[in-house]
Amino acid sequence: MGTLLRRRHIFSLALFLLLAAAQAAPPRLSPNYYRHSCPRAERIVSDVIAAKQRANPSTAAGTLRLFFHDCFVNGCDASVLVSPLSTSSSTPPPERAAEINLSLPGDAFDAVDRAKSALESACPGVVSCADVLALAARDLVGLLGGPRWPVALGRRDAARSDARDVDGSLPRTNMSARAMARLFASKGLAPREMVALAGAHTVGFSHCAEFAGRLYGFRHGSDGFDPRLNPEFARALRRSCAGYRADPTVSIFNDVVTPRDFDETYYKNLPRGLGLLASDAALWEYPPTRVFVQRYAANRTAFFQDFAAAMQKLGAVGVKTGRQGVIRRRCDALD
Repeated sequence: MGTLLRRRHIFSLALFLLLAAAQAAPPRLSPNYYRHSCPRAERIVSDVIAAKQRANPSTAAGTLRLFFHDCFVNGCDASVLVSPLSTSSSTPPPERAAEINLSLPGDAFDAVDRAKSALESACPGVVSCADVLALAARDLVGLLGGPRWPVALGRRDAARSDARDVDGSLPRTNMSARAMARLFASKGLAPREMVALAGAHTVGFSHCAEFAGRLYGFRHGSDGFDPRLNPEFARALRRSCAGYRADPTVSIFNDVVTPRDFDETYYKNLPRGLGLLASDAALWEYPPTRVFVQRYAANRTAFFQDFAAAMQKLGAVGVKTGRQGVIRRRCDALD
């Protein structure tokens, strides 16, 4: 009898510990997360995003940047979406107010806000802003002719956003490939994934101030510009950016060959000196990343496959699930 009681006690204890561990473990992301609570969530986001892209073709590139900037600072938690106008003077400025985020386009924020508003009408308080942003980024890449991938859902939104968290968390346009690789590694992303994600520069534009340093003041190289630039391209950039100090909105397509297509041309441009940013050129110069530039330039399928996989991995960086976060009713506010 004593042996039987001991066995029952051990079994009960093991069952208790198993249940406690299950309750303590945060929920996992799942492509079917909203199957019952908001079954039309993906369709609602897709419809709103497609309409926004038709109205403003720059939405796609801007939303990709938004997703990247969000995930690299405290994880994919929609903290970058909080507007400074929604915060009080007693709280720190949100991430969106950080200098590096000031150039994030308003159309991208508006796209996410519109999708969230539509979801709040269909299933209030259910779908997180972080999930809306992840779905929007995927759908917009597809609309430009790029790959699609399953988006695991169930992220929760941040209950705080602080511009001070942005410092040192995002790559700069003048970074070396080695420095960028270290930063990406801190997020669990390998050089291959870094180069694949850089392929987002196949669409969108950059303001002249972001690469003006490449156009003037070089002691070595043709006419004082960065010798890594194609000379004809450099002279054309100088002409186009001549008034950028007076008008900081002046910008140039990241891929001047096929600027509106999500394709592998960005990689083909790099060995020809047509990479717009110093960080683009750095990928070609650094042997550990050059090999992937060559791979994607020669094989669109490989680029699409690796980009899709890298976006899935990026979308899981630092996510909050369960009680770790909240579901915000508005993406631009913490309340």
